[in-house]
Amino acid sequence: MISFSQRIPRIRYFVISVVLCVVPRMAAEPLPLKRAVELALAHSTTAGAATADEQRVFASYQEMKNQYIPQLVLGSGLGKSWGYPLSLEGSAPSIVNFNAQSALINPALRDFVRAAKTDWQATTVQTKDQRNQVIQDTVLSYAELAKWEALASYLQEMHSSAVQTEGLVAERIKEGVDNPLMQNKAHLTTARLRLRLAEAQGAIDVLRNRLSHLTGMPAASIETERDSMPALPEVRQEDDLPGKAIQTSPAIQAADSRAAAEIFRARGEHRSMLPSVDFAAQYGLLAAYNNYQNFFQPGSFQRHNATIGVVIKFPFFSPTQRARAQAADATALKAKKDAEAAKNQVSEETLRLQRSVEQMAAAQEVADLEYKVARSDLESLQIRLDAGTANWHDVQDAREQSSDRYNSLQDANFQLERARITLLRATGELESWVGVGK
Repeated sequence: MISFSQRIPRIRYFVISVVLCVVPRMAAEPLPLKRAVELALAHSTTAGAATADEQRVFASYQEMKNQYIPQLVLGSGLGKSWGYPLSLEGSAPSIVNFNAQSALINPALRDFVRAAKTDWQATTVQTKDQRNQVIQDTVLSYAELAKWEALASYLQEMHSSAVQTEGLVAERIKEGVDNPLMQNKAHLTTARLRLRLAEAQGAIDVLRNRLSHLTGMPAASIETERDSMPALPEVRQEDDLPGKAIQTSPAIQAADSRAAAEIFRARGEHRSMLPSVDFAAQYGLLAAYNNYQNFFQPGSFQRHNATIGVVIKFPFFSPTQRARAQAADATALKAKKDAEAAKNQVSEETLRLQRSVEQMAAAQEVADLEYKVARSDLESLQIRLDAGTANWHDVQDAREQSSDRYNSLQDANFQLERARITLLRATGELESWVGVGK
């Protein structure tokens, strides 16, 4: 027989577990999936870093392209001279000097500009890939949280029933109906449910914290709204999803763009050996105190001087540049092979996901049928128990089996959801499925 003082710790734990499950729900507010994704995209540090990297690469492209625009420099070369005025940093001492220079004809620079532009395009695609990663992380965390919230509610009901059953067993033992060993079995059932409930609550806290980091919302205010998740499209095994993934994958597009950029860069290194033409102009206001007039014929010196023209270069021997071009060729070949490897990886991963969806759908169907059978057995035994034709302990065993089957069903449902969501990202349909704008 269990005294009231012995029941106090169990009653206290039961009250605490109820508070742990109820209080967060009182403070939380339903968060639709679409809103969670929108907040994650606006708050994500990953997306912000990708956008900053895109801006950096675009600025590098602008820097390269603007070499065709004259660079203007205004300055002064003030100084005292003795004898003939020598140059200061390549220019005669002057009160004011003005320089302008830009590229006119430069085959190498043209390819370098193309390489920089292609790098920028690759980064733009990579930003889209990072965006899809944020969406996938948010959706999977949301779906898993919804799973654990539903499981916690179910386990709470089962735990309440187990506590009542444990008290009933104590009464039956007191009346001499049951063996005292049954008390341990009843207590074991309660302890198992208490463990599962603690696991569920721990998972809920972790997932809410993760969604809090993703969305910027307080963890205590996050509660899923299961109905806000759109229905996942069916996956047909005869569809060519690997081919579709290759065409739409941002990772492959970024790899192809990087390979193209390296090809342009390698060609630019080779074309650095070709002739080039630059525009140049200079103006200088010379000072009389530099004694220029002493070295010119009387009346020939003038303070205002200007030069405008082109600078033509004919590189004809440069082992260093030739070695740099060979290294660029090797880098371009490596980038091309990396792009091919990315295509193979995406194709294999998509096919694996496509086949795993079929397997997980079969496993989910089995788990669903097992739960339905266990539930039917429990209901049948409960009816027989009410009619006095069934053993009470058989009903308790059936209830435990039904609980185990329910847990397995929830796991199977989530595994199938995760595979389908990952497959949606692989085929480029995740963003449209969630319904968020670009």
